[in-house]
Amino acid sequence: MGRSVRFQSDGLSLAGIIEAPEGLKAGERRPAFLVLHGFGSNKSSNNVKLPMQMLNALGYVTMGFDMRGCGESEGERARLICLEQVSDTKNAVTFMREQPDVVADKIGLIGSSFGAAVAVYTGGVDERVGAVISSGGWGDGERKFRGQHTTPEAWKKFTDMLVDGKRHREKTGKSLMVPRYDIVPIPEHLRGHLAANSIHEFPAETAQSMFDFRADDVVGQMAPRPLLLLHSSVDSVTPTEQSVELFSRAGQPCDLHLFAETDHFMFAEENHRVHTVVTEWLAKFFPAR
Repeated sequence: MGRSVRFQSDGLSLAGIIEAPEGLKAGERRPAFLVLHGFGSNKSSNNVKLPMQMLNALGYVTMGFDMRGCGESEGERARLICLEQVSDTKNAVTFMREQPDVVADKIGLIGSSFGAAVAVYTGGVDERVGAVISSGGWGDGERKFRGQHTTPEAWKKFTDMLVDGKRHREKTGKSLMVPRYDIVPIPEHLRGHLAANSIHEFPAETAQSMFDFRADDVVGQMAPRPLLLLHSSVDSVTPTEQSVELFSRAGQPCDLHLFAETDHFMFAEENHRVHTVVTEWLAKFFPAR
C-alpha cells in the first residue's frame, strides 16, 4: 500500500507516498521515479497513481507527492507558482536520494501536463535528475495559452484577466481569484479525469507564472541525460506543437511520440501503446536493473 511520508521544501511540509516494487529485498537499492501531478491536482490523481503502478511493476521505486498549496501539503492553498513547483521537485529529489532503497544517482521524473512542464524544466536545471518523461507537457507558457484561447475575443478576455489581476493586487494587496477553466480550458468530456479535491479557483498570479514559464529555454541542458516526450496527436487541452517545439530544442537522446486514439490524460486512459513505448524506452535508456 506504500508508505506515507513528509519532506521539507523551503520551510513547508509536503506530503508524499512512496511505493516499492514487488520483490525488493532488504538492503537492495533500485532506480526511482518522482511522479508529478497536473494543474491544481494532487497525488490521488490517476495520472499519478497509474504511472506509479506501471513503474513499480517494471521494478522502480516511486513517489507521488502534493506540490505546495495542493492536496495534503502545506502552503497557501491554490497559489501555484511554476518556479516554486520546480523548487518542490528539486527538494523531492533531495529527499529521495536519502531513501535506503533508492540508487541516489538514478532518480527520474515523470509528469503530466503542468507536471510535465515542471519535470522538463527541473531536468534542465538540476543535473541530479537522471531522466525525464513528459506527457502532454509544454515549453512556452505564452504560446501555450495562445493555443488554448484561440479567438481574438478569448485571448483578450485572458490577457485582460492578467492585467486585472495585477491591478487588483496593487490596489487591495490581495489576489484576484480566477476559475480554473478561465485559465486552462478543458472540454467537458475530459473533466471527469480531474482528481478528487482538485483546485477549481486560483489567484491570477498563478496564471501569470504559467504565462512566464519557459521550459523551452532549459530543455537543451537535459542532454546527455535521456528525455521522452509523449503527446496526443490531437490534444484537447495542451497544443501538440508544445512537445514538438521542446523536441526541436532538446539535445540527444530525446524521443518524441505522438499518439492517436488518446487525449490529454493519456496515462489515466491506460493506453496500451503508451505503456509499450514507455516500457521499451526505459529498458534502453534508464533500466530498473
